[in-house]
Amino acid sequence: VQLQASGGGLVQAGGSLRLSCAASGSIFSIYHMAWYRQAPGKQRELVARISGGGGSTNYADSVRGRFTISRDNAKNTVYLQMNSLKPEDTAVYYCNAAHAITRGAYWGQGTQVTVSS
Repeated sequence: VQLQASGGGLVQAGGSLRLSCAASGSIFSIYHMAWYRQAPGKQRELVARISGGGGSTNYADSVRGRFTISRDNAKNTVYLQMNSLKPEDTAVYYCNAAHAITRGAYWGQGTQVTVSS
């Protein structure tokens, strides 16, 4: 599966952004999808995850209540709605697909999110 992330940018603290990740090349609903992020000098961390059918989600404690992950299997796209953004949310955000059976994992190219104070 190929993943193309978009929607990053520069926003002031308290603002919102919506990231999108479009998938191609395979049956989208068989993949659990996730967003990760990596800030300069830090390890990549899980932000949010959603099951193949969209019925199960989980979030990092740092974003719970501010970020919402969703997916549209008809459009082969996963979204990350980010509200009440903070400077510490600044990072490169990566889309990840994990096959539900084989556990094979795929990564998108990353999109930069910068939150100014």
